[in-house]
Amino acid sequence: MLIFFPKRSTFLVTVLLLQCLFFTANSQAEEVLIYIRDDVFKDYIKFVDGRNIFNIDNFSGTNIRRDVVDMIIAQQALKLGGFEHNFKYASGKLNFRNTKMLELGRLLISFDSYWLSDAKALNNNVYISDAVIRKGEYIAGIYTSPNNKAVLAIKQLSDLKEFTAVSTPKWRTDWQTLQALPLKELVQEDEWLSQARMVHLGWIDFLLMAFNSTEDKSFIMDKIHLVPVKNIAIELKDSRHYVISSKHIYGKEAFLAMNIGLKKLRKNKVIVQAYTQAGFFINTNKIKILNEQ
Repeated sequence: MLIFFPKRSTFLVTVLLLQCLFFTANSQAEEVLIYIRDDVFKDYIKFVDGRNIFNIDNFSGTNIRRDVVDMIIAQQALKLGGFEHNFKYASGKLNFRNTKMLELGRLLISFDSYWLSDAKALNNNVYISDAVIRKGEYIAGIYTSPNNKAVLAIKQLSDLKEFTAVSTPKWRTDWQTLQALPLKELVQEDEWLSQARMVHLGWIDFLLMAFNSTEDKSFIMDKIHLVPVKNIAIELKDSRHYVISSKHIYGKEAFLAMNIGLKKLRKNKVIVQAYTQAGFFINTNKIKILNEQ
């Protein structure tokens, strides 16, 4: 058997190509893969519109919502805290698969913040950041179909006894808040998009949802159209935090960086400004909180 060696020039080109492939592969390996719920990722891409995440200082406009602000604040905080790794994204229907991946160390961080009560349930496998949304700041709208005139006429807490709501016990704070309301029925559905569709179709009367950035606070996505009851809200009495896997190779580094960055953003009033411009933080002097005590 004869073996032919390449000429020297060809050999050098081959080596250089292999080195390029090697370093490219290593560079890609350094990127941190983050899973994002598909509807959130869609709005995130539209809002960012190719801009440098770290230069965004105005959170007004279309396609902005609480989940999108969460994503941007998380990345800005990590960067400010000295976390230098880059991120790449994969989208899908990932709500509770993400939790398991965090516990196993296969996902570094959830860019969608967690209720503190939910985060504490994972305490053995995760780090919990400082609050990004503090207790008392999460005021939710009662969202329903624009055709549901009865729900839209709600004025006081006792009116809720005529209506059904939907949520999941996997979101402890949402579920416990709804359980404490005088509802006709509370229905369990674990997927948020399915919850929204059920209300849109009139199968369920309402769900609790963060106020949207549109002028009338309405929410439209594909065929789903939901509107809030005017001048009425429900307080969700818990704080929200970023959850970081303690089993991930970059977990401790990301946790320390996140808290450093959040402190800087909080000091510069960026966090409150962002959620306010996005329509999520509302003027509570102009709205009636039904479960306020």
